[in-house]
Amino acid sequence: MEPVATIHGTGSDEHAWQQCDWLWKQPGIGLADLCGDAARIVVVAPHPDDEILGCGGLLCGAVERGVAVQVVAVTDGEACYPDERWWTPQRLRNARREELRAALAELAISADAICHLGIDDGAVSAHEQELEGWLQRTLRDDDLVLAPWRFDGHPDHEAAGRAACRAAHAAGCARLEYPVWGWHWLEPAHAHMAWEAPKVLDISNAIDRKARAIARFRTQIGTVPRLRAEPILPAHILARFSRKNEVFLA
Repeated sequence: MEPVATIHGTGSDEHAWQQCDWLWKQPGIGLADLCGDAARIVVVAPHPDDEILGCGGLLCGAVERGVAVQVVAVTDGEACYPDERWWTPQRLRNARREELRAALAELAISADAICHLGIDDGAVSAHEQELEGWLQRTLRDDDLVLAPWRFDGHPDHEAAGRAACRAAHAAGCARLEYPVWGWHWLEPAHAHMAWEAPKVLDISNAIDRKARAIARFRTQIGTVPRLRAEPILPAHILARFSRKNEVFLA
């Protein structure tokens, strides 16, 4: 996930988010109510790791309840380190596909659940209609679609979110959005102006599994050899995804 204009610096401090009383005082919602009668969850991930960062806890709970999961890997995230000599786009493409399989295995989701679309990292906006069409052909009316927040601050995230929103509407299925980079650029004190009715899901029982899944994305957290650049997911960003709650937007 390469940075863009709204994704720079260290972003909003996690402590400030923890002190965002308006958000954490929202009524909690149980997994059964959040998922409703969905027979399948389709999570749209612009880059490998977005599905775990934003929805890992929900996916854990869904699998335990016997709900089928499909992961739509829109890109392979191969453009995350453009200046690296060793970690070329092709090497990153291969590595990130392996990381995604390993991460989902931590949640008891098999590799068969992944659909790789292979859209170029950073080019989702140019393929937005193509993505929407693919989703329309894939979605069923008893699906729950999880897609990035349409105002997440990253062009790939926002294009994927828009495409998923339109496709879900056409298919007549339920849809929720998850923020990833929104946690970075949005000021906690202004969250109430951006998120009208956030749905706060307790994932306490899944925190450890989610953490193990995140740790599988070694290229992103910087635990691979020959990486000279600062990792895409340093500790201060990972802190936002180690909470006991996940937040979804209707």
